[in-house]
Formats: sequence, structure tokens, C-alpha cells
Amino acid sequence: MRLALLPLVLVFALAACSKLNMENYQRLKVGQSYDEVVAIVGQPARCDELLGVRQCQWGDDNRNIRVGFVAGAALTLSAHNLK
Repeated sequence: MRLALLPLVLVFALAACSKLNMENYQRLKVGQSYDEVVAIVGQPARCDELLGVRQCQWGDDNRNIRVGFVAGAALTLSAHNLK
């Protein structure tokens, strides 16, 4: 029985350690580098680049942080459905 509960406990522990939260979003500032943002919220789920603007998203379409980078610096910041 204990072994069956172990995966469930690990999932809850990892969810509790998520960097995708309002506290970390509020630490983000315009002008921060990509590396500074990654140090706060971890690796992005995806990044797209168009005409020199790199748009990265952490999380999924339901709950996320999005940062737009121009010349390597954060220019736009947005959050959706964070706690």
C-alpha cells in the first residue's frame, strides 16, 4: 500500500514546489535578461521568436507567465490565473 501512494505523494510535493506563482511573477521586472527570468521561474515551456521579439511562456494555456524579450531584455510581462 505504501508503494502505491509514493507516486501520488511525489506529484503533490512537486506541485507545491512550482515556481509558477504570483510571488515569483512579482519578482520579474522589465529589463531583466532571459537568464535572470529563468533563475526566478525556471525553464520555459516554450519560446517563439518573430521579428526580433522572443515570446516565452511558463506553464500552459490555463495558467501561465508570459515574457516578451527584445534584444535579450524583458519588455512585456503578463500572468494568467496564478495563485
